[in-house]
Amino acid sequence: MELGEAIRRRRMVRNFEERPVPPEALERVLDHARRAPSAGHTQGFAFLALVGAEQVGRFWDCTFPAERRDGFRWPGLLRAPVIILPCASKEAYLDRYAEDDKGWVDRDEARWPVPYWDIDCGMATMTILLTAVDEGLGALFFGIFDGLPALRAEFGIPDEFHPIGAVALGWPAPDEPSPSLRRGRRPDNEVIHHGLW
Repeated sequence: MELGEAIRRRRMVRNFEERPVPPEALERVLDHARRAPSAGHTQGFAFLALVGAEQVGRFWDCTFPAERRDGFRWPGLLRAPVIILPCASKEAYLDRYAEDDKGWVDRDEARWPVPYWDIDCGMATMTILLTAVDEGLGALFFGIFDGLPALRAEFGIPDEFHPIGAVALGWPAPDEPSPSLRRGRRPDNEVIHHGLW
């Protein structure tokens, strides 16, 4: 698929079929994610892929316990056969920029105008979303608002890494578009500025 088409077709999918993602497709998704750009070629991201009902079920039990699921607007989201946790490491960037070719030996976090560890992990996550489209799959990036300590313990996520969210991945089933889409896309003249704001 041509990149422009993948970008135009990408959308957040909240309803999935109950069929597995082919292992080779998942490998391509993860391989593309690890190739995302990163400041100083630090590559301070890692991905935890949870595959199948048992692992994915444990994810949901940590972050969205069964007793809270009654009336959940998108129950088909819980059928996603894969959950990928993109995780960022601030320590990797502080270490990398203390190396000789960068020269910030004090590892001072205040030097960073924005948290590039999260930005780079976000770019890697976008490659997951676009590769999903290219593979004919659906994906949804969503935040993890509850259960992070339980999730860390359940899956052994090292303290150095923090999940920036989660990606549900699988075969898309017909679903209701998010009500947020009613807002429409902002016109380009409100978003794009040339030479002067």
